[in-house]
Amino acid sequence: MTNNYIFREITARSALNKLKRKIPYGWDLNIYRGCRHNCRYCYALYSHRYLDTQDFAGEIFVKTNIVERLEQELSSETWQREVINIGGVTDSYQPAEEQYQLMPHILKLLIKYKTPAIISTKSTLVLRDYDLIDQLSRLTYINIAASIITLDETIASSLEPGSAPPQQRFNMLREFRKTNASIGLHVMPIVPLLTDSRDNLNRLFAEAQQCGVDYVLPGTLYLRGQTRTAFLAFLQQAYPELTERYRTLYKTGGAGKAYKNALYEMLNPLRQSYGLSSSYMKPMGEKMKQ
Repeated sequence: MTNNYIFREITARSALNKLKRKIPYGWDLNIYRGCRHNCRYCYALYSHRYLDTQDFAGEIFVKTNIVERLEQELSSETWQREVINIGGVTDSYQPAEEQYQLMPHILKLLIKYKTPAIISTKSTLVLRDYDLIDQLSRLTYINIAASIITLDETIASSLEPGSAPPQQRFNMLREFRKTNASIGLHVMPIVPLLTDSRDNLNRLFAEAQQCGVDYVLPGTLYLRGQTRTAFLAFLQQAYPELTERYRTLYKTGGAGKAYKNALYEMLNPLRQSYGLSSSYMKPMGEKMKQ
């Protein structure tokens, strides 16, 4: 991970980004652009080209007026209290949040306007806001998801050098199980030849079951554009023996159909053997009715 990094403060024209779809959510909210977690497979690397920099992990842009913009939007008569996905592009609890502390203000607005949300993170900093999330969970739907792709700390630190250790992320989910929030495990992305073994998935599912997660959402790795270039360069340095196998497997942006079919033929029965759902729509539907 880059040792030197800087923050650049910017103003946002709007807080919420409306998506073309409405299910499972129709709005995105991202506080930061760029991410210190520096995941080698990050699909959002392309977004920095609009900011005249390529240093996605070292140059973090902070939307300092995001709270004011969000209140304007949530207080509007047209706001329908739809589900907001927070941090879908860059993690809202990355290290920059320790300094700027924007999420408590975001959560207070969600409480004020009884607005449901989904928060996905690879950080344990979210525990700082435990009381606010607990309060929101008793008013409306809130989902706390941890993205964890392996319990092997060596592989995890190689692929996600700025993220919290995997076991700490599971411990975070255990804490939120004590609230009325729904909790989920995102096994995304499943990285071929590194995290796609039966043993790795079995360990993740066993831990997820013990945490009492409401769902497990798996997803395969995609390599497109700048992400493909960056990931293959990383492989060449860290796992050179895998580089040519990846070039064969990823002739396009996604792994071949045969690979995906074989993966899910193994994965789905294994997940089901632990009694784990693969959809967060059910807990969302149940809690939105309350």
